[in-house]
Amino acid sequence: MTHRVVVLALDGVVAFDLSIASRVFTSASLAAGRPLYETLTCTVDGGPVRTTAGFSLLPDHGPEIIATADTLVIPGPYEGPLMESAELDPRLEAALATAPKDVRWVSICTGAFVLAAAGLLDGREATTHWFHADELAEMHPRVRVNPEVLFVDDGQVLTSAGAAAGIDLCLHIVRTDHGAEVANHAARRVVVPAWRDGGQRQFIERPVPEVTDTGTSATRQWMVEHLDQPLDLRRLAAHARMSVRTFTRRFREETGLSPGQWLLRERVERARHLLESTDLSVERIARDAGFGTTASLRQHLNAAVGVAPLAYRRSFTCRGPARPA
Repeated sequence: MTHRVVVLALDGVVAFDLSIASRVFTSASLAAGRPLYETLTCTVDGGPVRTTAGFSLLPDHGPEIIATADTLVIPGPYEGPLMESAELDPRLEAALATAPKDVRWVSICTGAFVLAAAGLLDGREATTHWFHADELAEMHPRVRVNPEVLFVDDGQVLTSAGAAAGIDLCLHIVRTDHGAEVANHAARRVVVPAWRDGGQRQFIERPVPEVTDTGTSATRQWMVEHLDQPLDLRRLAAHARMSVRTFTRRFREETGLSPGQWLLRERVERARHLLESTDLSVERIARDAGFGTTASLRQHLNAAVGVAPLAYRRSFTCRGPARPA
């Protein structure tokens, strides 16, 4: 069955944020060649709402469709009562109360203020745009606000940072629902990177480090192309033409991760992609992803997603036949 995504447009909504869900989920359906998602937009009272882009919009639906949502997306308002009060407007509160118990809640940017006011983030880790993170934490002290990450997936409730981080979160949802191939093709249609880890740092305003070298971007690309080989710090630093100490420092500044953490993440993602999209043996995948042994692959995949390689592969068999590498 087609998964229904309902986008709730609030007064003062950021126009860019409002368009993200429709663009990404529609692209996922086109990429798969069959309807995976149906995206509908509504308002609290069925009437028009102002946007931050200097125009108002009138969606086709009122709040009655919230009761039919499989996923409910709340893009962020830029200003107004939601940013100033910890309580919801009675009409908004009533509209949210009609959502199914098993609905997946998603906020983009300051939409987290809505979820927090509804009590959905109490005791959970969540994020929002870094500029408003302190406000969210102060207004809703029961929410564990993480201002550094692009998005947080806490099961039934997912939150993203500002603007483009909403694209990352929606692609993450597509990947979780339908696998890497569909998400990658959807990203290609939207012309954005296929994947940025939710734990990657937001681009928060910070003093720019002194430029003393050329950065690690080229070496990161080289690492991705040589995941099946031993990649120790000395070899990586030599490729970047830096000392080990300088390379390690610059790598963390640019990615928010140590080289070892980043490399492990990329190897896990390579293994997941091969398990989803090929018929290669687990032993071959372990070698190609750089884990060396099936035991190592099993350990790290289980730590990352909670399942063993064969179980992970079985979970994607219903999404289309695997293809040889």
